[in-house]
Amino acid sequence: MTGTPFPIERGHVLAFARALGEETAGEGTAGAEAAAVPPTFPIAFAQFDPDWPLRMEPGKPWNGSGAEPGVASGGPGGLHAEQEFEYIRPLRIGETLSARRRDGRTWQKPGGRGVLNFTERHIDFYDADEQLVARSTTVTVIVAVAS
Repeated sequence: MTGTPFPIERGHVLAFARALGEETAGEGTAGAEAAAVPPTFPIAFAQFDPDWPLRMEPGKPWNGSGAEPGVASGGPGGLHAEQEFEYIRPLRIGETLSARRRDGRTWQKPGGRGVLNFTERHIDFYDADEQLVARSTTVTVIVAVAS
C-alpha cells in the first residue's frame, strides 16, 4: 500500500463527531464500531501526514499560531474556496486507508482586483484491497493583483 496510512480509529471518530456537535451513538459500547463516520472526517488524515503544510509541530511556529504573519508557508497563500467529499462506500471504524494526493484542474477567471487563479487538488482514499473508497476535492483561489 502506498500513500499516507490513515487509520480510522474509534476514539478519533468520536472526538471528531463531538467537535462537530454530532451525536455519538454507541459511545462506550461494543456497538461503537458500527457508529457512522462523519462525512467530513477524511480531512483528519492530515494529522497522519508528516508533510501536510498546516500540521503543527512542537516548538515550531505554524500558520495560524500567531507566531508569524498569517501567510501559508511555501507560497503566497490563498483562499480555501471549495471542499467536496465523494464516497464510493461508507468508511468503517477499524480500517486503515491509504491517502494519495494528486493535482487536479487549474483555471483562471477575471476578478475585480485582478485575475483569479483556481487550483483543484484531490486526495484519494484506498482501502487495504486497493479499492477507491472516498475522494476529497479542494479548490483554492489566489488573486494575481493587476498592477
